[in-house]
Amino acid sequence: MRGNALIGQSGGPTSVINSSLCGVIQKAAQSKNIEMIFGMRFAIEGFLNNEIIDLNVIDPEVIKGLRHTPGSALGSCRHKLQEEDLPKILELFQKYNIRYIFLIGGNDTMDTIHRVEDYCRIHDYDLIGVGVPKTVDNDLYGTDHTPGFASAARYVALSTQQGGVLASDMQRVDKFVIQQTVGRDAGWLAASSALARKGKGDAPHLIYIPERPMNKDKVVNDVKAVIEKYGWASVICGEGITWEDGTPVSASETKDKFSNVEFGAMGGSSAALNLHQLISKATGYRGEFQITESLPMSAIDRASKVDLQEAYDCGVKAVELADEGVTGVMVSIVRESSDPYKVVLKTAALSEVAIKAKPMPDEFIAKSGNDITDAFIVYVKPLVGELPKYSILR
Repeated sequence: MRGNALIGQSGGPTSVINSSLCGVIQKAAQSKNIEMIFGMRFAIEGFLNNEIIDLNVIDPEVIKGLRHTPGSALGSCRHKLQEEDLPKILELFQKYNIRYIFLIGGNDTMDTIHRVEDYCRIHDYDLIGVGVPKTVDNDLYGTDHTPGFASAARYVALSTQQGGVLASDMQRVDKFVIQQTVGRDAGWLAASSALARKGKGDAPHLIYIPERPMNKDKVVNDVKAVIEKYGWASVICGEGITWEDGTPVSASETKDKFSNVEFGAMGGSSAALNLHQLISKATGYRGEFQITESLPMSAIDRASKVDLQEAYDCGVKAVELADEGVTGVMVSIVRESSDPYKVVLKTAALSEVAIKAKPMPDEFIAKSGNDITDAFIVYVKPLVGELPKYSILR
């Protein structure tokens, strides 16, 4: 089927989402089936306003440079697709003879492409739709991990490692430090902080993830025990952690267009801030808290080499699948081995990916509920790569 291709990026960025974009563009340019290549400006929201870019006229060197460019080069949005949007989308597809659509994103993005492809099929419009996975949260169903996660995990691990050195040196001033990670209801990023440990007593000492509800008294006792043992405490928490009664530690009640709880600035509070207040009040100790929101999603200087390559490969694979006439799927990363690290690219049905999420499995979570297991280290280490080693005066 010959026709034009449309590419979009949606949701939050990652350090490597533009590497996927580069893969799609470069492979589409080689396709005998794809004639023109268009880009959505600000994703489906921009497309509905007829905002598109002719990617055929962009300098190939600029396209190549996307492999090491942060942000979302086409622009992004968080528009929740409405039923009334679908006729307009089909009209624009017909106008530009769009026969191939590639969207790079997470759960909500996969739901968008699934609904668009399904609507076109019902209305007898031939369209091939393939999703390219992306999210730092790593909660996308149907894939071993998502492009973007490894780089964000490296950011978290490096921040924990470097912040831990500082906190250890400053323990006579601040007895504890709390670092909050993004990730919504999944603890993958918070858990990745464990890679910072090089020796006994290194940060992090405690890791709290959304998959395990927390008890206030236990948290305070955990921190007191660590301070008594090491003289200071490093605490990592996911933004979506909850108390035993189900209420968010952040106390946020604000929700976005997709009915997800807003954390951090948009939620008006944060888990790290409230944990800091709880611990400080209970112990009388002074401490610090660190909160980063978009930085782990855009730190190209900390990007994982594995992540950059896999993101590109997923973009290329999407076009290969489309050329074969495969539609209604997302590119999936399937791990064959952790040591040596080896993966193959396969597919997952959009109908499944769009409605499911992937929390951390029990085998990766310590029974104490405040740490991770060696099995998780085996899983995440080849994605993140080696971390630096710092000198410590003993």
